[in-house]
Amino acid sequence: MTLFREAVVDLGAIAENYRVLRERVGVPALAVVKADAYGHGAVPVAKTLEAAGADALGTADLDEALALRAAGIAAPILCWLHGPDTDFAPAVANRIEVAVSSVEQLERLARAARAAAASDVPVHVKIDTGLSRNGLAPELATELFARAAALESERVLRVRGLMTHVSNTSPEDDRAALELFAQLTTAARDAGLDPELLHAAATAAALRIPDSRLTMVRLGIGLYGLTPFDDESSAELGIRPAMTLRAQVAAVRRVPAGAGVSYGYTHRTPRPTTLALIPLGYADGIPRQASGYATVAIGGVTCRNVGRIAMDQFVVDVGDADVRVGDEAVLFGDASAGVPSADDWAAAASTINYEIVTRIGDRVPRTWIGA
Repeated sequence: MTLFREAVVDLGAIAENYRVLRERVGVPALAVVKADAYGHGAVPVAKTLEAAGADALGTADLDEALALRAAGIAAPILCWLHGPDTDFAPAVANRIEVAVSSVEQLERLARAARAAAASDVPVHVKIDTGLSRNGLAPELATELFARAAALESERVLRVRGLMTHVSNTSPEDDRAALELFAQLTTAARDAGLDPELLHAAATAAALRIPDSRLTMVRLGIGLYGLTPFDDESSAELGIRPAMTLRAQVAAVRRVPAGAGVSYGYTHRTPRPTTLALIPLGYADGIPRQASGYATVAIGGVTCRNVGRIAMDQFVVDVGDADVRVGDEAVLFGDASAGVPSADDWAAAASTINYEIVTRIGDRVPRTWIGA
């Protein structure tokens, strides 16, 4: 039975997507479960991926990683985005690998390792090779590598990996980033380091740039059955969308021609029609930008939103279809099932499918199936 509002997450689809992608790339794959597993539920998804044999799990920040450990997840975990006051002691205590982006972060991790009397604490170095965001500036690499080598000689830390992120801008830009990463890898080895894990590719690069696979890839959006490409669908990639967002129709009313709909009357009905109320709005993560463009499926019929999407609700025009209060309305799911997809909603809101699933809020209960 459909809840009033509900996001149904197929954990079996996520496990199968991991296996499909892992086999295709042919190298170890870190499964990214940051941002509450892209809105799908970090703990159940991480447990599913651990059971599916994921080589490692990845989060953006340490708090996300600690929540997984607290839930009993034992798989290797890597996190890579840290605040200026992040305390790395819990990372050391909970066997969470940290990627550092500066000498200062490296020193803080070393202090945490010494305070815990830990030795050979694994660390990754995140290097900026062109995105101009998080990561070590290439010109600072010599200093960091030298300091890391000294800490290795003291058995405090061990540089287990080097990581970067290609921009997926053009073949030329991505090639330049990978060439710079290769040069910095050589520099790290010249400094006496021997990183075993070299990773630059997320889902898009892992699938389309074989040279970017190196010794590990990071699988993110593809795990959730969503394509990172504009020109290749999920089905064409052999993966299946895991989230279905649905709700019960909350109200139905017949209106005459010329009836105004929602705030500002941006839509007036051109003819007598039936309107159905969907109890989801921008407070739940439904993009207001999609007003007038997004569609939902009710009883196998695709119906377009009319009027502005509001905080808690929006309206669809169902024409003369026999729609009743309590009927199931599917906002997005697996397009092969004949319902709109997250890609459809992304197009309606002029955004990307990543944003559509990650922004679904806490007011929408998650129901996990297929474990």
